[in-house]
Amino acid sequence: MSETVTKTLQATLATPTTGKEQRLQRLLDTYRTALHDAFDNRADTMSAVNDVVTPYDLPYQAKDALKSYVPKLRSTYNAEELDDEHPLRLVNRAAKFDYSDEREHGFVWQAPQPGRGTNFWIPLRINPEQESLWFDLLSEDAEAGELRLQRHRTSWELHVTVEYPVEEPTDPGNPTYVGFDVGESALITGCALKRDVPRKPMLVSGSQARHLRKEMFTTLRRLQSRDAAEWRVDERFDHYQNALTDIIEKASRQAVEYARCFENPVIVLEDLSYIRERLDYGKFMNRRLHAWAFTRLQGRIEDKATEAGIRVEYVNAAYTSQTCHACKRLGRRKEQAEFVCPHDDCHVSEFQADINAAANIADRVDPWGESVRWEPGRNDSPQDGSACDSATVHRETSPRPGQMTLSAFSD
Repeated sequence: MSETVTKTLQATLATPTTGKEQRLQRLLDTYRTALHDAFDNRADTMSAVNDVVTPYDLPYQAKDALKSYVPKLRSTYNAEELDDEHPLRLVNRAAKFDYSDEREHGFVWQAPQPGRGTNFWIPLRINPEQESLWFDLLSEDAEAGELRLQRHRTSWELHVTVEYPVEEPTDPGNPTYVGFDVGESALITGCALKRDVPRKPMLVSGSQARHLRKEMFTTLRRLQSRDAAEWRVDERFDHYQNALTDIIEKASRQAVEYARCFENPVIVLEDLSYIRERLDYGKFMNRRLHAWAFTRLQGRIEDKATEAGIRVEYVNAAYTSQTCHACKRLGRRKEQAEFVCPHDDCHVSEFQADINAAANIADRVDPWGESVRWEPGRNDSPQDGSACDSATVHRETSPRPGQMTLSAFSD
């Protein structure tokens, strides 16, 4: 059995000649004018959009994309107005690529232009990690979807949506549940459970991402206070977002590679659907938490796990950071990196807090497929009903190294 996965391929156009760049810019400007015209005329059907965009000097691939996109702006996206930086959208019939290892840039794209015989080829600088999918696109093992072309000051970027089959994850007979705790001090903490014992944990530091987010906030605020040019603000914002995206991609890949080290792995993640609404730690901390893409990181882990044929499960996130993984009773976090179990009859006294949380996440999976509400070992909820998880992301890193029971990790 197989299922279809959707992914976006990214490429940068090699620096075009002056003539080609002028034609690309003219195409982008005309598309944006047609888009605004159709939106301002409240065209909400493909036929209505067609009546508006037909007179414009655009290739049919762009007009067909407009006819599909514009009706969704109000019905799906609830857009009240449009900005001026929309990318050029093209339907999949514009996905005409070629490859030759004799060229400096092996892959080239035929950029569509209005009129017959006006298209031209332009080299692409592709993401090396996506090279296999570009070849699948050429061999038709992957199917192209929408294309988007955008200009960022001096460069042009092309994004191609592709669909391709992967083997559907099967239910392993003797699974190893691998829990991942997503946080701020530790970006990702992974822990596998085998016979209810934590095995070979992994931690990915979140210091670089935390530093970038802080620097982004400070830099953008300073530029705005100085009334800097809009392009300069956008440039810095894109710089930081690209850097954070790179961190997310590397961390999610590392998480899946860690899971693959175990036999019959099943990745277990917290259900963080409403974490941003639940957390309220004051203005400063809320800004940090709301700036962090919790679900974005989990989504990339799930995407990569699906490609690797690994099943992904989501579990209740409540009390994962406050519960002892061994005795299942509530303890306390003495410091950010240290969990303390106060119960004398439990063999765990102190444990690395994020690993403890990841072990609890892995242990939450119900092997019978039933949705069972999890309750802590005792009622620790405030009487006013305002209880929420003391998420692992809201405290500063402890200068002391976290202690753990070493015997917990023996195979």
